[in-house]
Amino acid sequence: MKLAALFPGQGSQAVGMGRDLAERWAAAREVFEAADRGLGVALSALCWQGPEEALRLTENTQPALLAHSIAAWRVLVAAGIRADAVAGHSLGEYSAVVAAGGLGLEDALAAVRLRGRLMQQAVPVGAGAMAAVLGLDDELVVAACADATAGGEGVVVAANFNSPGQVVIAGDAAAVDRAIARCGELGARRALPLPVSAPFHSPLMAPAREGLEPTLRELRFAPLAFPVYRNVDGAPVASPDEVCDGLIRQVDAPVLWRATVERMRADGFDTFLEVGTGNVLSGLVRRIDRDARCIAAGTVESVEAAIAELVG
Repeated sequence: MKLAALFPGQGSQAVGMGRDLAERWAAAREVFEAADRGLGVALSALCWQGPEEALRLTENTQPALLAHSIAAWRVLVAAGIRADAVAGHSLGEYSAVVAAGGLGLEDALAAVRLRGRLMQQAVPVGAGAMAAVLGLDDELVVAACADATAGGEGVVVAANFNSPGQVVIAGDAAAVDRAIARCGELGARRALPLPVSAPFHSPLMAPAREGLEPTLRELRFAPLAFPVYRNVDGAPVASPDEVCDGLIRQVDAPVLWRATVERMRADGFDTFLEVGTGNVLSGLVRRIDRDARCIAAGTVESVEAAIAELVG
């Protein structure tokens, strides 16, 4: 078995996330306590009790998901699970770096809280949009985005290449609407606007990248215990400089999730353990390669099942 741990990104959050882990294991509880201390806010109460509207705010969502993922990860590691590499979808790349020992938990929490705030501030609410395009080849989605901006009006790009037949586009709201219409003309099965507050991973996020870069450059990144496969190119990296560079570039660059998983499969990974909230990534991995073995671990029940399956 060659095991990769995967960490989810924004959109997976849910009120109640991580509470059962903290009640069951001290290792998980300590992560949430550290998050509360480090951020100076009751992040654990927000994760466990909501309100949902506050949890959906990007600057809250990002540290909340990171805390839940690392809480689950530390329980799994304490039980004897060992990964050979890690990857994370967008925000989840920070969880992956923490899991690999490249960044301390409190530094990562502060960085993603700032990241979320800067991403929200980069574009006024309502001015940007994202949409999921289903049932259309990647190249045709890219072409639809180009057609939608051929007159020089606005920005829209393919932002997440998630799996065969699933690409997320992002940009100016009007340009996204035009791209949705064009995708329909080109044969997309569906094109669904997403309930997000900003056009993530598009050129409109350049101000957020520029604002975040000085903070990331000042952090102490350590050599990784095992590689992180980066969103920006799907490549495995282990040096502090490469890890930092990937986190900076991914703010306004597309998430190449399909390429990342395909590279991991080519490198011999046969088992993928999704750590944290939900099972979105497990579904994407199965769509990319139906022969991949996928296990999700984010609740007491699923964490115990993962430990039983992987450790015995």
